[in-house]
Amino acid sequence: MIKIYGIPNCDTMKKAMKWLDKNKLAYEFHDYKKWGVPEKELKLWVKIAGWETVLNKRSTTWKGLSDKTKKSLNEHSSIRTMLENPSSVKRPVLVSGKKLIIGFKEDEYKTLL
Repeated sequence: MIKIYGIPNCDTMKKAMKWLDKNKLAYEFHDYKKWGVPEKELKLWVKIAGWETVLNKRSTTWKGLSDKTKKSLNEHSSIRTMLENPSSVKRPVLVSGKKLIIGFKEDEYKTLL
Protein backbone atom coordinates (compact mmCIF):
# COMPACT_ATOMS: atom_id res chain seq x y z
CA MET A 1 0.00 0.00 0.00
CA ILE A 2 1.20 3.47 -0.89
CA LYS A 3 0.96 6.17 1.75
CA ILE A 4 1.50 9.80 0.81
CA TYR A 5 2.10 12.53 3.39
CA GLY A 6 1.65 16.27 2.96
CA ILE A 7 -0.89 19.06 2.87
CA PRO A 8 -3.79 19.08 0.41
CA ASN A 9 -3.43 22.61 -0.96
CA CYS A 10 0.23 22.16 -1.98
CA ASP A 11 0.72 22.24 -5.76
CA THR A 12 3.38 19.53 -5.65
CA MET A 13 1.06 17.30 -3.62
CA LYS A 14 -1.67 17.84 -6.20
CA LYS A 15 0.72 16.82 -9.01
CA ALA A 16 1.80 13.69 -7.15
CA MET A 17 -1.74 12.58 -6.31
CA LYS A 18 -2.88 13.33 -9.86
CA TRP A 19 -0.03 11.15 -11.16
CA LEU A 20 -0.98 8.31 -8.78
CA ASP A 21 -4.66 8.60 -9.81
CA LYS A 22 -3.79 8.68 -13.51
CA ASN A 23 -1.69 5.53 -13.09
CA LYS A 24 -4.46 3.86 -11.07
CA LEU A 25 -2.30 3.41 -7.99
CA ALA A 26 -4.28 3.26 -4.76
CA TYR A 27 -2.91 5.31 -1.89
CA GLU A 28 -3.74 6.58 1.56
CA PHE A 29 -3.29 10.30 2.20
CA HIS A 30 -2.00 11.61 5.55
CA ASP A 31 -2.79 15.31 5.96
CA TYR A 32 -0.18 17.12 8.11
CA LYS A 33 -2.62 19.94 8.79
CA LYS A 34 -5.22 17.60 10.30
CA TRP A 35 -3.09 14.93 11.93
CA GLY A 36 0.38 16.44 12.22
CA VAL A 37 3.61 14.74 11.24
CA PRO A 38 3.92 11.24 12.73
CA GLU A 39 7.07 11.35 14.88
CA LYS A 40 8.08 7.72 14.41
CA GLU A 41 7.83 8.00 10.62
CA LEU A 42 9.60 11.38 10.53
CA LYS A 43 12.55 9.95 12.46
CA LEU A 44 12.74 7.04 10.00
CA TRP A 45 12.65 9.39 6.99
CA VAL A 46 15.44 11.47 8.51
CA LYS A 47 17.46 8.33 9.21
CA ILE A 48 17.04 7.11 5.61
CA ALA A 49 17.20 10.37 3.64
CA GLY A 50 18.89 12.82 6.02
CA TRP A 51 17.28 15.78 7.74
CA GLU A 52 18.60 18.17 5.08
CA THR A 53 16.51 16.33 2.47
CA VAL A 54 13.36 16.06 4.58
CA LEU A 55 13.37 19.69 5.74
CA ASN A 56 11.74 22.05 3.23
CA LYS A 57 13.99 25.09 3.06
CA ARG A 58 11.80 26.66 0.39
CA SER A 59 8.68 26.80 2.57
CA THR A 60 7.12 29.92 4.03
CA THR A 61 7.52 28.26 7.42
CA TRP A 62 11.29 27.93 6.91
CA LYS A 63 11.53 31.56 5.85
CA GLY A 64 9.72 32.55 9.05
CA LEU A 65 12.19 30.81 11.35
CA SER A 66 14.77 32.95 13.08
CA ASP A 67 18.29 33.05 11.64
CA LYS A 68 19.55 31.68 14.95
CA THR A 69 17.26 28.64 14.63
CA LYS A 70 18.24 28.07 10.99
CA LYS A 71 21.97 28.26 11.72
CA SER A 72 21.83 25.95 14.74
CA LEU A 73 19.82 23.13 13.16
CA ASN A 74 21.07 19.59 13.44
CA GLU A 75 19.31 16.24 13.14
CA HIS A 76 17.67 16.42 16.57
CA SER A 77 16.58 20.06 16.41
CA SER A 78 15.38 19.74 12.81
CA ILE A 79 13.08 16.87 13.82
CA ARG A 80 11.67 18.98 16.64
CA THR A 81 11.20 21.91 14.24
CA MET A 82 9.41 19.72 11.68
CA LEU A 83 7.13 18.23 14.35
CA GLU A 84 6.21 21.71 15.60
CA ASN A 85 5.87 23.11 12.07
CA PRO A 86 4.42 20.43 9.76
CA SER A 87 4.63 22.71 6.73
CA SER A 88 8.41 22.63 7.08
CA VAL A 89 8.50 18.99 5.93
CA LYS A 90 9.21 18.65 2.22
CA ARG A 91 6.20 17.44 0.25
CA PRO A 92 5.12 14.95 -0.69
CA VAL A 93 6.64 12.12 1.26
CA LEU A 94 5.64 8.85 -0.35
CA VAL A 95 6.13 5.48 1.31
CA SER A 96 5.51 2.20 -0.46
CA GLY A 97 6.80 -0.87 1.32
CA LYS A 98 10.47 -0.14 1.88
CA LYS A 99 10.55 2.61 -0.75
CA LEU A 100 10.75 6.24 0.31
CA ILE A 101 10.40 9.16 -2.10
CA ILE A 102 10.71 12.74 -0.87
CA GLY A 103 9.36 15.36 -3.25
CA PHE A 104 7.74 14.65 -6.60
CA LYS A 105 9.67 13.84 -9.73
CA GLU A 106 7.65 11.92 -12.28
CA ASP A 107 10.66 9.89 -13.48
CA GLU A 108 11.41 8.79 -9.93
CA TYR A 109 7.80 7.76 -9.37
CA LYS A 110 7.84 5.74 -12.61
CA THR A 111 11.05 3.96 -11.62
CA LEU A 112 10.13 3.18 -8.03
CA LEU A 113 6.44 2.45 -8.46
